[in-house]
Amino acid sequence: MRAVVQKVSRAKVSVDGQTIGQIEKGFLVLLGVYKEDTDKDLDYIYKKVTGLRVFEDENDQMNLALNDVGGELLVVSQFTLYGDARKGRRPSFTDAAKGDLAKSLYEDFITRAKADGFNCKSGEFGAHMEVELVNDGPVTILLDSFKNF
Repeated sequence: MRAVVQKVSRAKVSVDGQTIGQIEKGFLVLLGVYKEDTDKDLDYIYKKVTGLRVFEDENDQMNLALNDVGGELLVVSQFTLYGDARKGRRPSFTDAAKGDLAKSLYEDFITRAKADGFNCKSGEFGAHMEVELVNDGPVTILLDSFKNF
């Protein structure tokens, strides 16, 4: 599982011109699911995302996590994180999980965040979306569960 985590001052996702998810201070999480991912991968990525200490403390040091600052989450499914462009110019997406697995793990991430008390908004799985954000810092972190095991 891969996640591109961007610290934002605001972000929103729209489908067909309608805003379906919007947050203020927090993380925009672009979440890609690998074809062999399991709950173990989800657990690793979820804990990393929600535990990242990239918000400034009283000394302007990146030392606080999402929970510490009352941050929000906007989670958007993005299978293109598994695009392989090593051959030719058209990426191959064969490493991305198929619909059922990808949707299940994506929705589990969102469900878990809400259960843990985060204000978590989301995109629409499988839809063509427009994502707008104001990256704060800028801070962008790439997480990959495969590199952990």
